[in-house]
Amino acid sequence: MLIPCASCSRHVSGRDLVCPFCGAALAPSPMSRPSTKLPRTRAAFLAGGATFVALGGAACAAAYGGPPPEHARPGAAAASSAALGERLVVSPIGAEIAVGARPPDFTARAHDGRRVKLSELEGKVVVLYFYPRDETPGCTAEACAFRDAWSEIEKAGVVLVGVSTDSDESHRAFAAHHKLPFLLVSDPDGELARAYGVPVRIGFTSRQSFVVGRDGKVKKIYRSVDVKAHAGEILGDVRAP
Repeated sequence: MLIPCASCSRHVSGRDLVCPFCGAALAPSPMSRPSTKLPRTRAAFLAGGATFVALGGAACAAAYGGPPPEHARPGAAAASSAALGERLVVSPIGAEIAVGARPPDFTARAHDGRRVKLSELEGKVVVLYFYPRDETPGCTAEACAFRDAWSEIEKAGVVLVGVSTDSDESHRAFAAHHKLPFLLVSDPDGELARAYGVPVRIGFTSRQSFVVGRDGKVKKIYRSVDVKAHAGEILGDVRAP
């Protein structure tokens, strides 16, 4: 593009910084200046992200032409963390769990949506059994043995809770597949397992069980479990005075 030189009035290239005829400095052509204007979609994206952080949902809605996505709304991360916290809150006891002592309390959301808080179950026998993985042969055999003995377990007033690192979705599918009538709790980070001294290795929780008596104290600890005999062992424990 040619532009007139303000000094000699000759037309020169807009890309030149000085007039080749008279040596006068040239004002840059608007077309030759680097553009700071972004493509519409990119500019809208950046504007939406930047202003949303500062101004919240209204700015994001204006930039995106609709309500902000769920993950971008103010407080969404905090709300998500809070929801997670409601699902599993563990209160470590600061000592190794032992028979005759109170176990670590916890609050959890079971696979079926029911809230479970150990300290609120005093007066009932609670069996907390940790296992490695849904749908693996040993874990399936153990769960199905509990299912098959359920009428006797329920008659004894036992609250049975299975715990693994599997997700709630996995637990729901596992329970539905094998018609499991008891509660399953997700412990994705192994926090509950650690509080009970149960090792978690490469995402798999060790197979161990704890029987909590009606007085809220640990009655029996199984650090080693035979999946075929365990349901019968637990029935013996809960029937004993």
